Amino acid sequence: MKAASINQIKAELSFKSQSELIDLCLRLSKFKKENKELLTYLLFESSNEIGYIESVKAEIKLHFDSINTSNFYYIKKSVRKVLRLIKKYSSYSSKKETEVELLIFFCVKLTELKPSIAHNMTLKNLYKRQLVTIKKIVSTLHEDLQYDYQSQIQRLENSF
Repeated sequence: MKAASINQIKAELSFKSQSELIDLCLRLSKFKKENKELLTYLLFESSNEIGYIESVKAEIKLHFDSINTSNFYYIKKSVRKVLRLIKKYSSYSSKKETEVELLIFFCVKLTELKPSIAHNMTLKNLYKRQLVTIKKIVSTLHEDLQYDYQSQIQRLENSF
C-alpha cells in the first residue's frame, strides 16, 4: 500500500465529522508510542511550553543521574540515549527555542558528569557537535534571543 500525500490526507480529513476525527486520532495513538506521545504534547503540553521544557529537563536529569559511570562505554551508550530522547522531544515541539534550551541543558549536564568527558575523545566530539548544532539553531532565531543564548554558549565553549 502506498501512503497518501499530506495534501490528500488534509483534504480527506476536512470531510470527516468531529467524532470521526476523534476516532481516527485514538486509533492512530494505539499503533506507536511516538504517536501517543505527540498527541499528548499537542493536547496537554503545547499551551505551556515552559512547563514542557522543565518536565523534559527533569527527565534528562533523571537519566544523567542513573548513568553507570564505571566505564566510558556505558557512559557513551547512556549519553547517546539521552540525546535521542532530546531529539524526539524537540521534534514534538517544533520550536527552535525548545531545542536550544534542551541541548544547552544536555551540554551542561555532560560537563558536570564524573568522570570528566575530557578523558574520552568520543564524548568530547559529541559535546562539540552539540555546540555546533546549538550555534546553528541560534543563528536562525530572533536577534534578541541570539543575544540571550550567546553567553550560555560562551560558558559551554569555555568548559573545555
